[in-house]
Amino acid sequence: MERPKAIPTVRIDDDRVKATEWAFTPGAETGWHRHEHDYVVVPLTDGQLLLELPGGDTARAELRQGIPYARRVGVEHNVINAGDEELRFLEVEIVG
Repeated sequence: MERPKAIPTVRIDDDRVKATEWAFTPGAETGWHRHEHDYVVVPLTDGQLLLELPGGDTARAELRQGIPYARRVGVEHNVINAGDEELRFLEVEIVG
C-alpha cells in the first residue's frame, strides 16, 4: 500500500542548525531515512506516530504539543502519522 508523503518545509538551514517543519495528513509518511546529525523534535500538534524500524520492527509514540524530545545521530526509520488528524512537528538538526 502506498502512503501519502509528509510535506517538509525547511525553516532554517545554516552552518549550525537545520530546522524543518513536517506536515502529515492522516496516514502520511516521511519515507525511510537515516539521521546524519543529533536532532530535537518539537511537536506543533498532538498526535500519534507509527515508527517503522530496521528488521521489520515497529514502535508507537504519542506526541504532545510543545513537549520536545531528542535523538542521536544514526536513527533510521520511516515515520507515519497513525492518527486521524493532521500532525505537525518541527525537527531541529544540530549540524555544526
